Amino acid sequence: MDLYLQSLSFTANIVAPIFFIVFLGYLLKRLRIIDEAFIGTASRLVFMITLPALVFMSISRTDFQAVFNPEQLGFVLAATIVSFITLWWIAKRWITRGEDLGVFIQGAFRSNYGIIGLAVSYNLFSDSGLAQASLLLALVIPLFNVLSIIALTIPAQRSGAASFGNMLLEVLKNPLIIAVLLALPFSYFGFQLPEVATKTGRYFANLTLPLALLAIGGSLNLDSLRNTSAQATWASACKLVIIPLVLTLTAWLYGFKGQDLTMLMVLFGCPTAAASFVMAKAMGGNAELAANIILMTTLGSVASLSAGIYLMRVLGVI
Repeated sequence: MDLYLQSLSFTANIVAPIFFIVFLGYLLKRLRIIDEAFIGTASRLVFMITLPALVFMSISRTDFQAVFNPEQLGFVLAATIVSFITLWWIAKRWITRGEDLGVFIQGAFRSNYGIIGLAVSYNLFSDSGLAQASLLLALVIPLFNVLSIIALTIPAQRSGAASFGNMLLEVLKNPLIIAVLLALPFSYFGFQLPEVATKTGRYFANLTLPLALLAIGGSLNLDSLRNTSAQATWASACKLVIIPLVLTLTAWLYGFKGQDLTMLMVLFGCPTAAASFVMAKAMGGNAELAANIILMTTLGSVASLSAGIYLMRVLGVI
């Protein structure tokens, strides 16, 4: 009995602070203490400056050999592509509109790992978890973007050549990718930043997660739940339950254990990325469906991530 209670307390300490801040963002928006202008500015600040600073600081201060795991990166690459193809194969049998099919596929596989995933990883494993998550993030950012472009162009029979090239260029210019590339020499060769640069970078890094989580909460629109469709429900079920369960079990059977296995569970179990709405809207997809999937997975991940971490703890994985 003590094990179950301790595991429950452990899970609450990991997940509750993250979603309390998300809820606070929603509450502050309802009370009009923050507004759309603040949310937009905060999101840009996180994306352009504070999150890259967090990623850079976490990787640059970590022994590269200790966190670099090519086997884990290869598994994430293969698992993401296989789940993407499987989702497409199944969904096209009952979703006829191309605008809906692409959004469904994107919503069911694309994780908000850059915010929720990093926060959970840090709460679970401190600096080593954050550094390992940052390397995983460097892989999934371009992977998610490329697969999303394919999903949003081909089903709708839309010419995606120009947008594909533009999006690839944007991926290469992504501040997070640049931060990872700049940090790798520091991690690999053991270079040290000057103390003033380290302190300044730490100040920016410390802003990231609270500011990003507040922005996520402030952007939630619970009224849209009234228009939830079966497609949004199934996409959310795939994102939060079916895919994480299948891929985490596969990773365990493959041989991943401990921190590596838990990190994979968090990656696959994160809610749908908010960027999927922006991309769906820009590329002519069903933006309302995209928004509903984001909302449902964000709210549902409170329970699903908690359940996943609790099971990992009870089973002795962490």
